[in-house]
Amino acid sequence: MDTPSDVKRSTLAAQALGGSDPATRAVVPPLVASAPYERAPDGTYPGGHTYTRDQNPTYDRCEALLARLEDGREALLFGSGMAAATTVFETLAPGDHVVAPAEMYWTIRSWLQHAASRGRFELDLVPNGDHDALRRALRPGATRIVWVETPSNPTCVITDIAATAEITHAAGARVVVDSTVATPVLCRPLRLGADLVMHSATKQLNGHSDVLAGALVTARDDEPWARIRHERANRGAVLGPFEAWLLLRGMRTLFLRVARSAENAQQVAEALARHPDVDAVLYPGLPDHPGHAIAGRQMQGGFGPIVSFRVGTADRARRVAGALRLFRNATSLGGVESLVEHRAPVEGPGTPVPADLLRLSVGIEDAGDLIADLEQALATAAR
Repeated sequence: MDTPSDVKRSTLAAQALGGSDPATRAVVPPLVASAPYERAPDGTYPGGHTYTRDQNPTYDRCEALLARLEDGREALLFGSGMAAATTVFETLAPGDHVVAPAEMYWTIRSWLQHAASRGRFELDLVPNGDHDALRRALRPGATRIVWVETPSNPTCVITDIAATAEITHAAGARVVVDSTVATPVLCRPLRLGADLVMHSATKQLNGHSDVLAGALVTARDDEPWARIRHERANRGAVLGPFEAWLLLRGMRTLFLRVARSAENAQQVAEALARHPDVDAVLYPGLPDHPGHAIAGRQMQGGFGPIVSFRVGTADRARRVAGALRLFRNATSLGGVESLVEHRAPVEGPGTPVPADLLRLSVGIEDAGDLIADLEQALATAAR
């Protein structure tokens, strides 16, 4: 891994940190599948690895690349985004306090509420980006984590990371940002004051919808990070070497894919905003979005692949989704292919997502084809 330190992050990603395999001189980073590693006669591990549940050269390279892309001190891979997120909270002590946004990825929100109901920790949900509500919720000496998700999934609410970090740190707590939608291509939360960044690497980091993975990146190697590292090793929450290798392969095209999907999403959002049969478009790249100015400050190069829009009724939302030909009706986001999901029924009772909202994950296809598909589906649903 000998790429010069002064090259752009896109170069680091494309070359997977550069260098070649010292044993074979292979340009493509090798997959190391071994579970055990040999000890020296004195019992030490001269190769620097002990057991692949926690240490593997394939993990090392992928983690090092992600840490560089996020301007972080260190990164850790996990078996899924949920494994990464829940490991953060599993390091807390009973009675510790967590503040999280009211609108966020539904599975993490549900897990937090269930864990809090069992007394695992105390939880307050506050409106996304509401600084006054955050100040009221914080409990100095008890609040350990303020969780931020921006843009939020699927409602595309924007939270000011720098302002949130300033308020949170004044109360002695730490900020963790779920930056799955933005990726380090569009936003680097650690530069804005966050302490940790979480990614569902299944999404845009991998980008090909064929890997389940998660990641955490830290701003510093401190005691809370040591607890996370220990928790991952002992719970075995890491992904396998082959999945890590696939993730690394996907990350080599990260900057190309993210730029193309964000460009397409912007065009799709603008077309939907002009359409007479669309009630509202939720996309931070639109000038009339409430978080547009904040997103413009903390995101560079685009506003992400998620475009959500409302069509008036749940029945009409189902009909629009069913009439689409290029957008596949499936759960996920961040792949090269475009997807649509009628989100509220998926989340079920208690969801804050409007019943008529459709979430698009815009891929890298031709933008004109995607817009034409949406227009014909809206026309079909209006009949």
